[in-house]
Amino acid sequence: MIAEYLLVFILSVFLIYEVRRYASSFGLVDIPNERSSHTKIIARGAGIGFIFSSLIIFILFHCELASTYYRTLLAIFMVFVVGVLDDRHNTSPNTKFFVIFIATYLLSLDGIIIDNLGKYWGIDLSLGWLALPFTMFAVSGFTNALNLIDGLDGLSATISIVVFSVYALIGYQYNDAFMFYLSTLLIVSLIAFLIFNWHPASIFMGDSGSLTLGFIISVIAIKSLSYMPTVSVLFIAALPILDTLVVMIRRKREGKSVFSPDKCHIHHVFLHFFGDNIRKTVLVLGLLQLLYSLTGMQLDKEIDEGFLLLLFVLNVYILYLFLNQMMKRQNKKC
Repeated sequence: MIAEYLLVFILSVFLIYEVRRYASSFGLVDIPNERSSHTKIIARGAGIGFIFSSLIIFILFHCELASTYYRTLLAIFMVFVVGVLDDRHNTSPNTKFFVIFIATYLLSLDGIIIDNLGKYWGIDLSLGWLALPFTMFAVSGFTNALNLIDGLDGLSATISIVVFSVYALIGYQYNDAFMFYLSTLLIVSLIAFLIFNWHPASIFMGDSGSLTLGFIISVIAIKSLSYMPTVSVLFIAALPILDTLVVMIRRKREGKSVFSPDKCHIHHVFLHFFGDNIRKTVLVLGLLQLLYSLTGMQLDKEIDEGFLLLLFVLNVYILYLFLNQMMKRQNKKC
């Protein structure tokens, strides 16, 4: 076991270094704009290094699992490829959604699908024929939610490490080898990535990283529903979900498109509060995610989820009010 983690770390470091080295030759660069937190051109596409390393080591060391979940691994690879293409050519949103939908269909062939939402005030919500469309909606939603929070050096990697750590513990607790090994390999490869991405970053993960990480977290989250209540997923990966919901609500109330870009995400507001201290902002948001994730981990599978859902909705409302107040004090306009 130690050998595979050592190998994935070394391979990740090597490949990320090589991607950074040749990034400009392949057009893998991030040019700053008015929404960027950086002011100079920086290499991107580090996801090519740490995602590829995790997948190849997983396949080499866990052949039986790989053969059992080969369609799931193919689905992850499809999202990874479209992420790499986006880093190079800025792929259209429609193309990304199409690939994610096809990839989600492949997941369903391996039994990774949301077919039941749990019990709410005594009513069991089975999805029936809506299972696949709902799973496609949920997976594409979270995949892009993690992509949206990738706005500060080290933030997406830190959030992902926290989420994968909790899912690794769940996988270990319930003897789910797929969840455990895929999560732990990604944790190690992300630690390798942080060597290059901790502020000041010398390379960004790009969509090859954030899009694929969001998809993989979705995959593992759906698998975890065999052991955890549905609402637990909302808490374990809370920060990207809360941020996306709050931003969309604010844009809708202001009469803007919910997809319009701005600098009013949770990390932008906290960054201003901490005097543009990126490291402190990332650590605080990582700690906040850890508190949410540990809360979600404690929820019992047999519990009625009605009040848990209300609790999460209350969190959305409180965060919305809290961020609005912070923005008013900062004189921040979106």
